[in-house]
Amino acid sequence: MAIMTIKNFSLGGDLPVRRLGFGAMRLAMGTFDGPPRPAESGIAVLRRAVELGVNHIDTAGFYGRGDVRANELIRTALTPYRADLVIATKVGPLPGPTGAPSEQATPEQLRGLVEADLRALGLDRLDLVYLRVGGMTGPGGESIAERFAVLAGLRAEGLIRHLGVSNVDAVQLAEARAIAPVAAVQNRHTGEPGLLSECEQAGIAYVPYFPLGGGARPLDADRLDAVAARLGATTAQVGIAALLAASPSVLAIPGTGSLDHLAENLAADRLELTDQDLADLRG
Repeated sequence: MAIMTIKNFSLGGDLPVRRLGFGAMRLAMGTFDGPPRPAESGIAVLRRAVELGVNHIDTAGFYGRGDVRANELIRTALTPYRADLVIATKVGPLPGPTGAPSEQATPEQLRGLVEADLRALGLDRLDLVYLRVGGMTGPGGESIAERFAVLAGLRAEGLIRHLGVSNVDAVQLAEARAIAPVAAVQNRHTGEPGLLSECEQAGIAYVPYFPLGGGARPLDADRLDAVAARLGATTAQVGIAALLAASPSVLAIPGTGSLDHLAENLAADRLELTDQDLADLRG
């Protein structure tokens, strides 16, 4: 029996988005240590993504390499913005000694980061802002209340529409929800067991970063290849389709700097997996 995947999600209860969106991290660079991509390539990919129906773009002020910055590419490519386009960004990480975003902003620095994103994107209000915590480490082990309260204050001022948290565990999510409504959680796809279920029950979007892997557990590459061969699809398409099948609260944000790869990724929500396919993927 084929699994019919719901195509859309209401982010924060009032922003309808296609569940298969676009992550902007790869626009400026192909690899973490490689050279910058040409700005013209990123602009072309963004414009094509919107033409193909993407209305949820995930970005951050720290996405960039050299003079090529994701937020500036988004503004150049897509302004004036379509009324239905939702842009999500993340604040919190700061460059460390190597230039990687390994340090964390203090509560006093968060306003400046939000205002910088507003300027770079050419917006008066950000649709969704995640507090990204933990540096380069995994979730947990620190309070996020003071920092999240700063973002809640900016939401009350009208600079932010909805709030999210990224790289968090269940305790940190509870801290945030006690301060202000949380519209989305962005974690690795292997997030803490039960967190995806909690998000689904609360109507919170669960947005995996590094999304190819599927649902709350990573998928075995050999199993991915086997199901892809059976369906006449690519392994990336099967990974994205499995992710979307994991929960109606999951939003996928695969990123790329390639027009061909973009088209491949966005075709994934037309792939119908069966119960047997999912069982084979999970083992």
